[in-house]
Amino acid sequence: MAEPVPAAVPNATDSNGTEVLNATAKFVATPEGTALAYGSLVVMALLPIFFGALRSVTCSKSKNSADAPETITSRDAARFPIIASCTLFGLYLFFKVFSQEYINLLLSVYFFVLGVLALSHTMSPAMARIFPESFPNKQYQLLFTQGSGESKEEIVNYEFDTKNLVCLVLSSVVGVWYLLKKHWIANNVFGLAFALNGVELLHLNNVSTGCILLGGLFIYDVFWVFGTNVMVTVAKSFEAPIKLVFPQDLLEKGLEASNFAMLGLGDIVIPGIFIALLLRFDVSLKKNSRTYFYSSFLAYIFGLGLTIFVMHTFKHAQPALLYLVPACVGFPVVVALCKGELTEMFSYESSEEVLPASPRITSFPTVSGSPASLAASMETMATGSSPRHCRVLPTSMYEESSEEAEPKEESSEPEKKKDQ
Repeated sequence: MAEPVPAAVPNATDSNGTEVLNATAKFVATPEGTALAYGSLVVMALLPIFFGALRSVTCSKSKNSADAPETITSRDAARFPIIASCTLFGLYLFFKVFSQEYINLLLSVYFFVLGVLALSHTMSPAMARIFPESFPNKQYQLLFTQGSGESKEEIVNYEFDTKNLVCLVLSSVVGVWYLLKKHWIANNVFGLAFALNGVELLHLNNVSTGCILLGGLFIYDVFWVFGTNVMVTVAKSFEAPIKLVFPQDLLEKGLEASNFAMLGLGDIVIPGIFIALLLRFDVSLKKNSRTYFYSSFLAYIFGLGLTIFVMHTFKHAQPALLYLVPACVGFPVVVALCKGELTEMFSYESSEEVLPASPRITSFPTVSGSPASLAASMETMATGSSPRHCRVLPTSMYEESSEEAEPKEESSEPEKKKDQ
């Protein structure tokens, strides 16, 4: 989270010993403004976690490859803090060597495209309910290929419909607003969309992997915040919707306020995908209860509240994962111990539910037409009809082949009698 504004800024002194008012004096937030900013950040952090976790359950059962989740394995989780550290330090060096203006211009264009797509995907379920059934929903396909004949290779094969086009247009309006004005509301709209999509589409394969990921990023966050000024420098220099912000001077300056408290998206998405995993575990138990989801969700609220309290007390930026990781892991583990389900929780494999609906494949087939045709082709590959993705013959195929073999044995008996 961002460094809080100090209660007082000392005045500078010139060469003659005369006190000069510091021209860069920071705005001192009122208690009401600070409470409003921190409270808004907490609410904005909870929304993508709650709804993203719910959508992750549906996503894991989806047969559409466009909605197929990306599964994080223990190996991915172990490497992630190292990759994140290299990326963070690389950005820090870029801001030190190159002009911040040009870097942020490139990043703005990049995140404009990503933000429009993420917001469109976020809006699509709601838009599907808004449009009446009589709405003429036509199917489209955007296809780019390279080469010709047998050597033709697909580069882009994107299928969408009229409802998706409406979502893209609305998302593009928000994108242009962000690109031109860099307004904090547009930043938060894109940030919430990124966070919700991350919680929905990034799936941990089991609880052990979640503990590895959270533990590694716990060390990463503490080191880069307390050990160096890299994290805070990049967060303040990076003009992209990778953080949620809320002005502490909103009551004084309205929507044109500029003194922000901030919360990084990593502090939302990383605990969020662990909470979503526990929700899917609750669903797998088939007990019609969401004990682990609600306990981890409350743990997140507790951890985030503790982060804000410590940051406000010591007037220093805090690594949120320092407080979120012990809370989000500790609370569910204690609940599992009390219920006697600790072994069952750690043996749960989320990928077992994902694989039948959206199998991992090494190459995608060429598909034209509606999304239903893509889903059908995925089902065909899941049943093992393609030899590249089937190592064991299905039972039905084995029975048929054995039945064909039996008559051959019967027909051979008369031949043996003739020979005798």
